[in-house]
Amino acid sequence: MTGSLRRRLLGWLLAATVVLGLLALADTWREAADTATDLSDRVLAGSALAIAERVTVGEDTGLSVDIPYSALEMLTSTAQDRVFYRVDGPQGFITGYEQLALAVPGTDGKGFADSTFADDPIRLITLARTATTGVGAVPFTVTVAESTLARRELTQAILLSSALRLLGMILGAAAIVWIAVPLALRPLNRLGEAIADRSPDDLSPIRAEVPSEVQGLVEAVNSLMMRLETALDALRNFTGNAGHQLRTPLAVIRTQLALAGRADSLAAARDATDKGDAALADAERILAQLLLLARVDAATGQPGAAIEVAALARELTGEMVPRAAAAGIDLGFSGTPALARAEPVLLAEALKNLIDNALAYAGTGAVVTVEVARNDDTVVLAVEDDGPGIPAAARAQLSARFARGASGPAGLGLGLPIVAEIAALFGGQLHLVQGPQGRGLRAELSLPGAGVAA
Repeated sequence: MTGSLRRRLLGWLLAATVVLGLLALADTWREAADTATDLSDRVLAGSALAIAERVTVGEDTGLSVDIPYSALEMLTSTAQDRVFYRVDGPQGFITGYEQLALAVPGTDGKGFADSTFADDPIRLITLARTATTGVGAVPFTVTVAESTLARRELTQAILLSSALRLLGMILGAAAIVWIAVPLALRPLNRLGEAIADRSPDDLSPIRAEVPSEVQGLVEAVNSLMMRLETALDALRNFTGNAGHQLRTPLAVIRTQLALAGRADSLAAARDATDKGDAALADAERILAQLLLLARVDAATGQPGAAIEVAALARELTGEMVPRAAAAGIDLGFSGTPALARAEPVLLAEALKNLIDNALAYAGTGAVVTVEVARNDDTVVLAVEDDGPGIPAAARAQLSARFARGASGPAGLGLGLPIVAEIAALFGGQLHLVQGPQGRGLRAELSLPGAGVAA
């Protein structure tokens, strides 16, 4: 949803206040009507009581009444309401408006009712009293009614006053929102300006002070920038490394293709194409390693589910036995079940690089063993050989990218560095130590354990 945040907040505020205002006005109307009715009923009761006090018993035990003007005067109002009355005794109607309806008195001797008279809505009271004769008491009722124009006007006046106050509150709240929203959004504006002023290469975390409600957004942006920086670094490393490492094999391929095109014999052409094919295979291997390195660089460092390391190592060792046999190397496996949290594909690539390194440098007739063991809360994945080994001074340098061993076939120098970076990705380490009996090399990849394997 787009649009002005100020207008959206103002719209929600007005909609909510209108709904609440209508409910409040409905309740005010009810309260005003009850208040007007209560006030008018008190006046009606006073008027009826004033008339009842003027009812007397004559010598013939008949009732007579002298309607006081003040009793009806108290019902007059600026609304010009009409007033009606009647008095009834034991024998029936005595005086007043005979067609006026009666209310049923309650236990307190008073009864109120709403009715109509002469086509006007009225409110009436019937008051039950007795007049004493000295010997007995004569019951009678006094009924007084008035039209409801004054009551309606009082109710409307109360409602109008409440509506005006409510409207003033709504307009005041709207003005406050209209003014306060830009002030409240100033931290966001400063945050936007801080981001806009940054250079495209600046992916450092945002340190601007923002309200607590926006802190989650800032943290999410910072997390995105960290991931973006990691991905960009991986892309820069990949492009730089690819450009540097692929230049030589591609130049060899172009040279051998040129030589094959100028060869004066089939044997010379085949020799050139064989060398070109070897250079192409070398380029494919370099590219595969660089892609793997880029994947490690771009990884988030969050290992997945627990995997059974021994099963993975046993399967991969079996796949590489034919290659080891072709190189005259005895490749074997020894291990116990162990669980570690790692990404299976990357861990398999790390082990493959360790085995490739051993097959490349151990030499013909060597014995290479892949081992898996648990050491307290650590899982150790090791590749051990009894070849010529590597001097202690040179071992520390082999974890750096593009570092090559002093002996053996020419390599890219990424095998062990990739293993070290994969280990670090999963919270582990790569250790290079001397092999058994002072010969060969033992590469140990240690990973945090993930429980006991079944």
